[in-house]
Amino acid sequence: MDIFAHGLWAGAAGAAANRRLSRRLPTPWLVLWGVFPDLFAFTPTFVLMFWLHWFGNPPAPLSRFGGGVRELLPVFLQPHNLYLLSHSLIVFAAIFGAVWLLRRRPALMLLAWPLHILMDIPTHRAGRFGTPFLWPLSDYRFDGISWGQPWFMILNYSALALCYAALVLWSYLARRRQAKSVAEVPDLV
Repeated sequence: MDIFAHGLWAGAAGAAANRRLSRRLPTPWLVLWGVFPDLFAFTPTFVLMFWLHWFGNPPAPLSRFGGGVRELLPVFLQPHNLYLLSHSLIVFAAIFGAVWLLRRRPALMLLAWPLHILMDIPTHRAGRFGTPFLWPLSDYRFDGISWGQPWFMILNYSALALCYAALVLWSYLARRRQAKSVAEVPDLV
C-alpha cells in the first residue's frame, strides 16, 4: 500500500480507538508510526537522490561504481535490508516488548506499525519488496495483489473516504447525544 494510505489508515484507526480509550492516543504519532516502516526503508535512498540532484554527481571514488543511487549506499542502508527490519512482525514485537519494559506500560501508538505490516501483506507481490513479516525466522512472503493497480487505488481511497465519513458522522451523533442529555438535566437553581 502507498505511504499516504498507510498514514490515513493509522489516523482513522487512532480516531476510532480514541473513542474507546481512557487515555487518548496522539494522532500525529499514530500517523508517523503508520508510515514508519516505509520511511525507515526508503529515506536513505531519497536523501542521497536529492543530495545528488542538488549538489551534483558523487565524488570520483563513488562514481566509478556506476549503476543506480542505491549502489552508492553502504549495505546496511540498502532499502532491501532496511525493509527486512521495518516490515517484520518479529522485529516489531521485540521493539514493542523492549519499549514496554522500559516504560512499564505499553506504547499503544506503536501499534500503527504492525497495522502497516498487516496491510502490506496482502497488497504486495512476493518479489523484491514482498512483505517479509516473519523475518528473521522465515523469508516467506505472501504473493498478494499489487497496491499500484488503479482499481485497488480507487477501492482503497474510496474505503478511506467512507471510513472518515463514518468517523465524522459518529462524532456528530455523539456530540448531539451529549447536547441532548445536557438539555434534559433539570435546572436545580
